[in-house]
Amino acid sequence: MKYDYDLIAIGGGSGGLSVVERAAEYGKKCAVVEAKKLGGTCVNIGCVPKKVMWFGAHIAEALRDAPDYGFDLDVKGFSWAKLVEQRETYIKNINTWFGGYMEKLGVDVLQGWGRFVDANTIEVDGKRYTAEVIVISPGGVPDIPQETEGAELGLTSDGFFALTTQPKKVAVIGSGYIAVELAGVFQALGTDVSLLSRKDLVLRGFDDMIRETLTDAMIESGIHKEYHFRVKKLERVADGTITVISEDGQCLTGFDEVVWAVGRRNLLEPLALENVGIEPTNRGTIEVDSCHHTGVANIYAIGDVTGQPQLTPVAIRAGRFLAERLYNGKPHLKLDLHAVPTVIFSHPPVGTVGLAEHDARKAYGHDNVKVYTSVFTPMRYAFTQHQIKTALKLVVYGPEERVVGIHIVGDGADEMLQGFAVAVQMNARKSDLDATIAIHPSSAEELVTMR
Repeated sequence: MKYDYDLIAIGGGSGGLSVVERAAEYGKKCAVVEAKKLGGTCVNIGCVPKKVMWFGAHIAEALRDAPDYGFDLDVKGFSWAKLVEQRETYIKNINTWFGGYMEKLGVDVLQGWGRFVDANTIEVDGKRYTAEVIVISPGGVPDIPQETEGAELGLTSDGFFALTTQPKKVAVIGSGYIAVELAGVFQALGTDVSLLSRKDLVLRGFDDMIRETLTDAMIESGIHKEYHFRVKKLERVADGTITVISEDGQCLTGFDEVVWAVGRRNLLEPLALENVGIEPTNRGTIEVDSCHHTGVANIYAIGDVTGQPQLTPVAIRAGRFLAERLYNGKPHLKLDLHAVPTVIFSHPPVGTVGLAEHDARKAYGHDNVKVYTSVFTPMRYAFTQHQIKTALKLVVYGPEERVVGIHIVGDGADEMLQGFAVAVQMNARKSDLDATIAIHPSSAEELVTMR
């Protein structure tokens, strides 16, 4: 049977673009379906614009500490609108580049929502297209708890990136990585921030050292942490501000904006998966095997929708490996997700790879695991008014002290982790780190000098 395409990817984010890019390089006729802008969440309303805002906040912190370094500055103000304008121009250029790159590769961009008609046919904006292989990579959207009265008064992370003026007072609801990143940006740029969470510490599931150190740092930075706060209702009051009411009757008032950061869900609804016999899990994901096969002969799924780590590099590698398996005779290529490095662009940033201490003790036995830690004030803050700690932890197991986890909170964590992640991936021993000459003075040297 002759098809319109060799491969169609539903979703023009990191996963979808990567699989069609690699398949096109091997001479396959491809199309990518995208209802919004090419680049998906990461480029448009995720990692890229988030990092731009983080850099702006980082500069604000440097200006704050500049007098302690002898600078006599007169900061006349900060323009949120200017930063957003520059950010959006940067993103638009990336969108344009993707469009040109797809055209150069001969990949058709089908604009609209894609839905299955059958296993080889999708419908986009009323028109049908066939393909030998179809890859599902739809991305996701932020969640808003529908059971909360007045929930629609709050923004999501998408709404954060739509702000063209800076709110004076904000409540961020949540304690995961999106919540701490947005709260940190707001606070550093001058917004009064309250972080509302159900637990004592941020970043549930991460190593306790990270959770404790970052929570303390956020409070010391001026963020108001509201513990054990279960939101029952959002209410717009007469002066136009928003009041947040908890289940036990607490009222927090005067917020210009409230931001929901309580998780994301996959965009499965438009796909009509029932037409091809794919049933999502109760977590809203699509089960795949180690080759990202869905169980339907010619349909694969990659990216967030698979329940694998929701990280751009994971989706990119999954897409490229899938194309290599299908079209370049490399069936052995499979994702190794045992030690995926992750960075949280908080204030200060967090870097982590491998197992948290509690997970390592559970996996290898309590007495077979040892940890090495270091907590100090880095030279950057040696004599500044604002003292920001750095904390590092090595998690090792067995008599050879194999490194199974590295956790860092502090300036530079985002950049130093990549190299150390290689060590974990290669199953390095602590003695391998110890044998490495330290770079001095740096925070990273602590990881090769711990005793």
